[in-house]
This record gives sequence, C-alpha cells and structure tokens, in this order.
Amino acid sequence: MTQTAPAESAEADGEQTRFASLDPRTGEVVGHHPVHTAADVEAAVLRARTAAAEWAALGFDGRRARITEWRKLLVRKLDEFQSLISNETGKSADDARTELALVIDHLHWAGKNASRVLGKRRVSPGMLMYNHSASIEYKPLGVVGVIGPWNYPAFTPMGSIAYAIAAGNAVVFKPSEYTPGVGEFLARTFAEASPEHAALFQVVTGFGETGAALCRAGVDKVAFTGSTPTGKRVMAACAETLTPVLVECGGKDALIVADDADVKAAAAAAVWGGIFNSGQTCAGVERVYVAEAVADQFIELVTKQASKLRPGGEPNAPFGPITMPRQVEVIQAHVRDALDRGGRAVVGGLDSIRPPYVAPIVLVDVPEESTAVTEETFGPTLVITRVADADEGVRLANALRYGLGGSVFSRGRGEELARKMRCGMVSVNAVLAFAAIPGLPFGGVGDSGFGRIHGEDGLREFASPQSVTRLRFRAMLNPMTYERGSRTVRHVVRLTRMLYGR
Repeated sequence: MTQTAPAESAEADGEQTRFASLDPRTGEVVGHHPVHTAADVEAAVLRARTAAAEWAALGFDGRRARITEWRKLLVRKLDEFQSLISNETGKSADDARTELALVIDHLHWAGKNASRVLGKRRVSPGMLMYNHSASIEYKPLGVVGVIGPWNYPAFTPMGSIAYAIAAGNAVVFKPSEYTPGVGEFLARTFAEASPEHAALFQVVTGFGETGAALCRAGVDKVAFTGSTPTGKRVMAACAETLTPVLVECGGKDALIVADDADVKAAAAAAVWGGIFNSGQTCAGVERVYVAEAVADQFIELVTKQASKLRPGGEPNAPFGPITMPRQVEVIQAHVRDALDRGGRAVVGGLDSIRPPYVAPIVLVDVPEESTAVTEETFGPTLVITRVADADEGVRLANALRYGLGGSVFSRGRGEELARKMRCGMVSVNAVLAFAAIPGLPFGGVGDSGFGRIHGEDGLREFASPQSVTRLRFRAMLNPMTYERGSRTVRHVVRLTRMLYGR
C-alpha cells in the first residue's frame, strides 16, 4: 500500500488541527499529532527561555548528571524506541537499533566532554599585553531551534539536540511530519528523566509552516537538516532576524576504489553504504569510481551481493520501504534518465520500483551529466563508473556542488586521496565510519551546507565564546594610552623586530 502523505491526512479536532503519522509499510496510522501554529511555537520558545536560564545555572556537572539519567532511561526503553522508529520510517529493526546505539554513544560523549571543551581556560596574553591575564569560556546561546529529518529521526537531530543541551541551552525541536512520534518520544523521556526541567526540551509538530515559525520565533540559533532547497528557505527566514544557522543538507557521496584496493572489502562496503536504510542516507554511497584495473572484479562482486538483497516490511528484512512517497518518483526519474542516456542496469532496473518498496538497482556506463550522477537520489541505487585511476575518480567526485562525505579504498594511498576530496568527511577503507565516532565533527561544504555537529566543533556550535582580560600589574611600556610618548612606541617596534623578525 502506498503511504498517504501526512499533509493529506490533517484534520481539525475541535479547535486543534491534527495530522496522522503513518507506517509506510502498511499505510496504517501510528499516531496523531497537533499542527502547531506560529503562536504555539512562540509560546514554546518563551517557556524554553526561562528553562534555559535555570539549566545554565546548573553548571557542567549538574547538566551532566541529568543527561546521564536521560541516557540510562533511553537504554531501558530501547526496544520501545526501536519499534516506534520502525513504525514511522519503515526501516528494519536492526537498522533502527543501530541508529539508537549511535544516539546513546553521542549523548554520552556530549555530556562527558562539554566541560573540557567549553569550560574556562587560560590563554597566553602575548607580547604587548604581557601584564594581563587572559581567558576564554563558551557560554550557552539560550534557546536553539532544531529542525530534523525523517530518514534518521533520532540520530540526526540528536547530533544537535544532545550537544546543544550539554552546552547549556534549551531546545525546541520540530521533527519531520513523517516522524513526529520519534520527536515526542525524545522530549517525553527527557522530561521523565529530569521532570524539574521538562520545559528545557520541547517539541512542536506540523509541516513547513511550523518550521518557518520556529525560524522566526526568536530562537538564538537554528540547526537544520534536510534538502538543499529547504535549507536555503530556512536561511532566508532566519536572515530576517539575523538568527545564525547550522545547515546540514544533502549529498551525492562518492566511493573511490583504487587499483591497489582490497576489492572484496570495497564491494561489500559499496553495497552496504548504498543500500542500507533503503539508500535514504545523506552521507550514503551514491556514486562509485573504480579504477579500470579492478573494475570487472568489483562490478562482479557488487552485482552478486546486491542481487541477493530484497526489501520488506518484516523486522528482519535487509531494508524497508521508501519512507517519503514522493521520493519514489525521484528515484524512478533518475533511473530512467540513466537508462535513456545509455546506462545499463546490472542489478534491477525500473521494474525494481514497486512503491513503497524499491529493490537494489546498480547502474553502469552512466554519463556524468545524468541526473543519476548529478542529483541526490536517496534510494537503494549505485552508479558505478570506470576510471583510468583513483586520481580521475577524485576529480569526478569533486565535480559536483555537493561535498558532504566520501570514501576511499586503497592499501597505499588512502589518506593521500582522502585529503584531495572536496568534502567534510572521508572514511578510508570503510564507509561512514566518521558518522559513528562521536569525537569527529560531521558536516559538509558547498550545497551540502555548513557548520558542524558532533565532536568538539559540535559543542562549540551551540555556545558563544567570551574572552576576558584582567590587568595584573602596570606595564613599563604601555603603547595603549595617549600618555605613551613616541619613545614607548619605538621601544615596542624594536622589541617586535627582535622577537619576530628573525
């Protein structure tokens, strides 16, 4: 059964308009949720403002203790949470469990490391200000608005939520209209773990209008994950009030297979990186550039492995349906364009697309100008292109405006090739390893957005640095006064030349 889009199922319930979240595998209703208005969003932000001040006053240790309780509660409720994610997205039980393991790991890292990264530290005052002490600390922004996606409805937004809360902020979260229950579950468990701070993490549900209202509701920063066109609209809305934004958009990530690669490992990684979660992964593998010397072997291995995989609605299926019905049309258009331009399907084809499911599709001989190469497909498809060598592969990988992540398989040149790739993250001899390491920043360049979640950079995204200097004693040479005299300046210049001119 094709899922009905949530927007089509919105209806008035008394004075409150509500909409249904649906199981994409069956079309059955998972839950009903309110369509929050601009006034509702503004009220949530006001409540969060008060809660933020109380939360910041707890200090790093107090916040860490409460984050730890939340983490433990989420672990106790993993089975319930996994079932909800599977019901709203259709993803397999194992894919949902993997997502939640990442959520817990990142939540632990953020709570543990916030004090070290953001706490007050001394800074050298330098030559001129030698008589001052200097320090820097990172203060909470206040209220952070988070707009999350549906493909990883817990892990992706928690890359902002967990780090923002650990940094001392309150959060108002607008989940995707396809996965509102996941957002409500996160807020509900936080309130259960820390009831006195229930207003610190609130959820507003609805459609694009609710997200736009959040951008204009007076938050101190907006963290958005979604498509590039929507990201531009979010930036435009935030520009009206000079609200800073963190934007993580789509990708068309490439895997480079060099002639010295472990071809068997590269093929297994390409199949998993391109097909898991039905290909609905912003940093998943969509393009593969394989050196001619190993291309035949690589394509044979990928074909054999991908041909064995079938989507399904059962919990133990390798992967599930396409969560958003409109995405099926995009996948179909890209595959058709590739075939019309002379590409060949060595696995699947147009008949693999049977909404809401899409079986694996592996394409070869696809021209670089095809939309299957240039635009984000977001389905279980792989485009494999033969290249003379890995360097040509890197050149083609860098040719697009996207620049989220990438992968390189090479026994001897992995890191060298990785540095040449124009993207925010690269895994060598693996795929997507960077997303699973909490200490590494995650984000892209170009049409893939800017700003970083995760790691130390992710904590600093949700804090404002404040520099403080303090006069310790009077200086013998003080050029920063009108009483200095020309002799003082000459001495300063002489000292500068002596210290830094060699």
